Amino acid sequence: MNCHNGEKYLHESIKSIMSQIYKNWELIFFDNQSKDSTTKILKKFNDKRIKYFKSKKFLNLYEARNLAISKAKGKYICFCDYDDWWKKDKLKKQINYVKKNKKAYFVFSNLHIYNEKTKKSFLYFKKMPSGKITQTLLDEYRLGILSVFMHKKLFQKNKFNKRYNIIGDFDFFLKLSLKEKFYCIPEPLAFYRHHDTNFSKKTNLFANEMDHWIKKNSYKFKKLNYSLKRFKFNYYKLKLKQLIGWGL
Repeated sequence: MNCHNGEKYLHESIKSIMSQIYKNWELIFFDNQSKDSTTKILKKFNDKRIKYFKSKKFLNLYEARNLAISKAKGKYICFCDYDDWWKKDKLKKQINYVKKNKKAYFVFSNLHIYNEKTKKSFLYFKKMPSGKITQTLLDEYRLGILSVFMHKKLFQKNKFNKRYNIIGDFDFFLKLSLKEKFYCIPEPLAFYRHHDTNFSKKTNLFANEMDHWIKKNSYKFKKLNYSLKRFKFNYYKLKLKQLIGWGL
């Protein structure tokens, strides 16, 4: 769990981990220079499975993710940001899945989107991909990092790109999908909280990072015979929508 000033939602997020049916977990809590009551909230849980680390300086999110992963001792890695939460059977169902499927090093699930204003939630994806899904992810990215359950060995040769603050999981998982099969549990096992301060709502930063990604990676994926036509169409349609929304 990476966190910067998470006091508003942090208690619910940690409580969802504490409530897991599967109990053999550790929580690597990486505090990215929080200035609010984050630390006080965390310490109230008083559980030895929670390991607290505080960054000496403020870092880009995906550099902080890499450092948090380096502190983990477990065989598998999951992600839960301070404003999201898991269903209580998330870890149990994913553990059971990898026990039955020995080659499943990367397992993800569907998820709910929870609207903080309306207090209502809805199923995010109607159809979930599984297997060799690189082209599917390019056509329509349907993979939430908070639903991921993956073998730690996949990080031995792969790291999140530390220049990114928003699209680092998109970049990392898409490139990993070139090498690995992704296995899907179609039912929702987590909740993504949609609120006014979501990092993903910082549209200028998102656009800058995505433009950088396209410039750096288009040739590589085309050379591997993957099509970026639908991906670029969807992205530029989104940019146009944002421009219209800004009145430009």
